[in-house]
Amino acid sequence: MDLDDPLDFENEDPLLTNPVVNKKRKKAIGLDDLLTDHYKQKSQILEREKKRAAKAKKSYNSDEDENGKEALLSKIVNSCQNQMEEISVEEENSEWGLQVFGNKETLPPLVFPKLGSCSLLRSFINNEVNTLVELSTETGEAFLEGLLVNGWLSKLVLASGEVEKSIATWTFKLILYSSKEELRASACEFWCAILSSKNEVDAVPVKIHWFPSYSDLEKALVAYGFLSELSSTAEPDNTDSADRGPPENLIAWVKFTAACCQVRSKKSMFSSKEAEKLVEVVTCLFLDRRLQGLSVILYECMHSAISCFTDQEWNTSCEKIAKSLACRVPRDINCLRVVDCISRVSKRCKQLRSAVAYQILVIFFENKITNEEEILNLLITVNVKDKTCDLFRMYIYLALTENWLLSCPKLEEKPVMTEMWGVYLRNCSCLISSTDLRLYASKVRNKASYLLQGSTN
Repeated sequence: MDLDDPLDFENEDPLLTNPVVNKKRKKAIGLDDLLTDHYKQKSQILEREKKRAAKAKKSYNSDEDENGKEALLSKIVNSCQNQMEEISVEEENSEWGLQVFGNKETLPPLVFPKLGSCSLLRSFINNEVNTLVELSTETGEAFLEGLLVNGWLSKLVLASGEVEKSIATWTFKLILYSSKEELRASACEFWCAILSSKNEVDAVPVKIHWFPSYSDLEKALVAYGFLSELSSTAEPDNTDSADRGPPENLIAWVKFTAACCQVRSKKSMFSSKEAEKLVEVVTCLFLDRRLQGLSVILYECMHSAISCFTDQEWNTSCEKIAKSLACRVPRDINCLRVVDCISRVSKRCKQLRSAVAYQILVIFFENKITNEEEILNLLITVNVKDKTCDLFRMYIYLALTENWLLSCPKLEEKPVMTEMWGVYLRNCSCLISSTDLRLYASKVRNKASYLLQGSTN
């Protein structure tokens, strides 16, 4: 027995037994098979080319999509840019402010040769105490300035009951043209003290030998660079800013003018025509944004100027002031500023405010109207839904009409005007939708809704 032969049980295990391999006979390749393979390969090549072409077309379409997206994005950006520019225009239109002062003139020199010979100064020089002080006519002006700043000059004048012409002119010129703030303020307080004494019943009457006139105040305004024709706030770049803008003497000018207006009923310093011009000047000062810090004294001065008219003068003067202001102010947001700066503290102020608003509306409609109902009728006929409608101007119309009708005396006489006002408010509040993106659409709608609600209540 050979050691390499399998054992008996290994022969009986079917798993260890090699299976019988059936040998298949190779099939012969014919011409038909070759043609089939050829057409199959050709169809595969065509299929690959078709897929490649489809892929290239897809890539081309993808490029077109990219270009379309870029064009759409560019269109959106341009639209946003246009809207931004429109918004900037709206903000620019809503910014009030005019240039009230231009180039300043050279102020007159403060030389007072007659001051040294005034009786008040001579009384000090001739006094026995002067041997210690050694006061002379050469040092007299400096001495009087000390009395003025310390408040003693007004006390001496009130005690003596007389203001000499040299003292009056000297202090008045200090108010208008002095470059020293302390002297300006003290001279203004001096005049306010002696003028207010005329309004006091129990005060000792003070005889003033010289009073300033309106022409003196007007000359000072001209020297300050006050512009009779109002212009925009833009200033030329080649102009020295020190020669332009509000003067430093303006505060004293306003306070002195207010004090003069308060005594007009007892001392006719200004005619009614000159008082009208003062009201116009003070109103124009409100249009300079650089003078907003003077609002309190400007309001006081305007109230004093309006109150200085007699009852017989006021109605005629009120209409003249309103027409003049309406012609001077431009037809933009500044016309609303002119109306707003006229307070409502008195019946006359309310009347002037209403008259100015009415006259501005007349100017807007180019003087084509003959009565109040025609203004309201023209406002009602405006189609606010029309895309070409100027809503900025409609906003101005709305604000002006509100101020006009609040103190209009004919409103009670003509109830139809109240009905027409309500129709106009409903048109502005209901015909402009909340989705309207036109400039001033929301402002017109909201203001009209607010006014309509107030009128119904």
